[in-house]
Amino acid sequence: MGTVIAVSGSGQYTFTKPTRDEVLLVAGLGVDGDAHQGTTVKHRSRVRRDPTAPNLRQVHLMHAELHDELTADGSPVGPGQLGENVTTRGVDLLGLPTGTRLRLGADAVVEVTGLRNPCVQIENFQPGLLKKVLHTAADGTVVRRAGIMSVVLVGGTVRPGDAIEVELPTGTHEPLRPV
Repeated sequence: MGTVIAVSGSGQYTFTKPTRDEVLLVAGLGVDGDAHQGTTVKHRSRVRRDPTAPNLRQVHLMHAELHDELTADGSPVGPGQLGENVTTRGVDLLGLPTGTRLRLGADAVVEVTGLRNPCVQIENFQPGLLKKVLHTAADGTVVRRAGIMSVVLVGGTVRPGDAIEVELPTGTHEPLRPV
């Protein structure tokens, strides 16, 4: 069981998203009023590649523990500043398998689709930050730590302080990959 620390959204294509008192998640679409809401891709680079591709990035979740670590390391970051819609605490987001369902608050349910692939916008936001959230491990694997992406299965209002319940998928657990 985890907790929602903050919720954020922006109707404009901005890297950072202002925090709000609440967000409404809409089934099949994402965060109501957010620029990335929709059934097909909304991220500009993905729209250029294939505007008909499904939007597997409707809701971006990031763990507040990453904010804590980055701040302690001299890179202060707060909720919404790295573009996330939901900031969590107490859930190992990066360790979840694909298909995990997260109940956010009383009603909303999102399904985890994969990892956020950190991009140069993170470096533009704060020089040196990209290498703290994207690096290559000793074994050669790429480590992405900038949160996870999900789609909305059941809509509902999400607020700071709401509980997060984790429901792991049945069967073989597939590790998260960038989406």
